Amino acid sequence: MAASTPKVGVLALQGDFREHLAVLGELGAEAVPVRRPAELAEVQGLVIPGGESTVMDKLSRAFGLREPVQRAISAGLPVYGTCAGLIMLADRVLDAIDGQLTLGGLDVTVRRNAFGSQVDSFETDLPMPVLGDEPVHAVFIRAPIVEEVGAAATPIGTLADGRVVAVEQGNLLGTSFHPEVTGDYRFHDYFLQKVRAA
Repeated sequence: MAASTPKVGVLALQGDFREHLAVLGELGAEAVPVRRPAELAEVQGLVIPGGESTVMDKLSRAFGLREPVQRAISAGLPVYGTCAGLIMLADRVLDAIDGQLTLGGLDVTVRRNAFGSQVDSFETDLPMPVLGDEPVHAVFIRAPIVEEVGAAATPIGTLADGRVVAVEQGNLLGTSFHPEVTGDYRFHDYFLQKVRAA
């Protein structure tokens, strides 16, 4: 497969995976849904979408995907998590439900539903130097917040009050917000650069 047309999976167990598939396809990737270990084994990058992190955790275990994704992360597979996907990548979660597990890999502590319920969703423009001078219009829907960034991770985006809402760590990228719904594809493009570089 040509490096210019990477095959990128979107974890399609729950959440807004269709939107990510559409964006990745528009950016020239071969975007495929991933629900089984065999499908995961064929991709060069993986997006974990927004949705409900507790449900995603249970389904990833039920579909036998939890350990294969963890191994892929350890082996350097580029993975991008948005909203619930960020929670899934976090090493530590505050306000988790009993027994909730994450895939881990990202040296951060996140808080679930940090801004409240669906009615507390909001939009704002964020400076995001890694993507250029133009701010990112960010949509937060029952979003998590990064409460603590460990030594291995780097904050790349913050709210005006300094709270961290975008992080990266080597092959991993995470955002509290949903860039797949705004028409600004720079985050997906940034992720595809990681995929091509890997």
